[in-house]
Amino acid sequence: MPHEVDQSFLALPTRALADAALARARALGADHADFRLERVRTAEWRLRDARPAGSSDTTDLGYAVRVVHGGAWGFASGVDLTMDAAARVAAQAVAMAKLSAKVIAAAGSAGGGRVELAEEPVHADQVWVSSYEIDPFTVPDADKTALLADWSARLLAADGVTHADAGLMTVHENKFYADTAGTTTTQQRVRLHPALTATSIGDDGAFDSMRTLAPPAGRGWEYLTGTGWDWDSELARIPELLAEKMRAPSVEAGSYDLVVDPSNLWLTIHESIGHATELDRALGYEAAYAGTSFATFDKLGSLTYGSQQMNVTGDRTVEHGLSTIGFDDEGVAGQSWDLVKDGVLVGYQLDRRIARLTGFERSNGCAYADSPGHVPVQRMANVSLQPAPDGPSTEELIGGVERGIYVVGDRSWSIDMQRYNFQFTGQRFFRIENGRLAGQLKDVAYQATTTDFWGSMETVGGPQTYVLGGAFNCGKAQPGQVAAVSHGCPSALFRGVSILNTTQEAGR
Repeated sequence: MPHEVDQSFLALPTRALADAALARARALGADHADFRLERVRTAEWRLRDARPAGSSDTTDLGYAVRVVHGGAWGFASGVDLTMDAAARVAAQAVAMAKLSAKVIAAAGSAGGGRVELAEEPVHADQVWVSSYEIDPFTVPDADKTALLADWSARLLAADGVTHADAGLMTVHENKFYADTAGTTTTQQRVRLHPALTATSIGDDGAFDSMRTLAPPAGRGWEYLTGTGWDWDSELARIPELLAEKMRAPSVEAGSYDLVVDPSNLWLTIHESIGHATELDRALGYEAAYAGTSFATFDKLGSLTYGSQQMNVTGDRTVEHGLSTIGFDDEGVAGQSWDLVKDGVLVGYQLDRRIARLTGFERSNGCAYADSPGHVPVQRMANVSLQPAPDGPSTEELIGGVERGIYVVGDRSWSIDMQRYNFQFTGQRFFRIENGRLAGQLKDVAYQATTTDFWGSMETVGGPQTYVLGGAFNCGKAQPGQVAAVSHGCPSALFRGVSILNTTQEAGR
């Protein structure tokens, strides 16, 4: 049964504060103004060897006013929930816009030009709640700790597991938005991220670790009790897999065919497609945090991003997606659209200003701020590689490889400031010989350029291999902001990818 927005949030004077702020902004000559009140509650629990190692529970409550005045942005935020204070914050935002307009005028063409926003239909009195069953904040803290302790104890009871770390992060986010065009939206989102890591230390001092593959999800407490993931099976397998990993030989560097599991491929999508198709980054407006993009705007419709099997969408609507919303922080409704079609770059992620600047009729809803004290910036949608409707299973992909490696789970990565040259490691690597798995390898990293890697993708798996992965900690902007985002993908087969031996590369 769908949830309703928390009464404690609805009891806040959201509309009265918005009316006061927007009225002041209009009176001061703003061409556009929007008001956003947020309450974000974040809690964490950490266990070390089945014993509590730390916890936190914080709530961020406040509001922000953003305006366009004289062709420039203005922004201010506050925490005093009174009408007079909201009006003062709006006046501060207008004053900031006036100052910014002077700076832009002095800079001339280098100032970035006037701020104009793409049109968006008015969405009046809209309410949206994400898809979940049990709000994790309604579950007693003792039950959360007990479950993590039980899972940790299962790992510690197995031969070869020296330490077990467990963690859980939960977020409950409420947001009210109103603007001078007449849009008003109220939203509620729940998400969580559980993870367990087993560490083994050998008699010779050698050590390694293995983490659960369960991705963070836009779900509730039911995710930890069997809905959406089989925790019992995964926890039962980790000790044996870790023991095999400890004994595994080091990989021989060279060229290999790869079958990449969704638990690893989601991160390659995030870094080499997700960030690269943020249009503010491709235009150079975003450069200080993680660079720009090789997929520049002049390449739209012509850049061969990968093989013809490559079809990638941006999506703010997929169920349980971490970046799924009803409406973004500019009042734009959530949408789904193509980024790469049959291997060709055909779209970008947009906010309203960038959409208008580059000739798009409408934003696709990618403006987001991670707190009421931050201005919305263009942020990533759920960027996903689509499966082949009648595509093969993971086992069938492996069966088509004579000499290769099956890559499972994410770990470390490195990518350049153009989102082009990269290398990725993983949690588990299995040697493929004559179409069959032949034991684990270690010290493996795959290296390529973005277009070479996606161009080498020969086959994508079917819907039965598709998994919605993701992360809570995508970073962008200065001052830095953090956002949660999902990336779905099937298993996929890549031919002739360069494999590095990480130990040799480190000079050891």
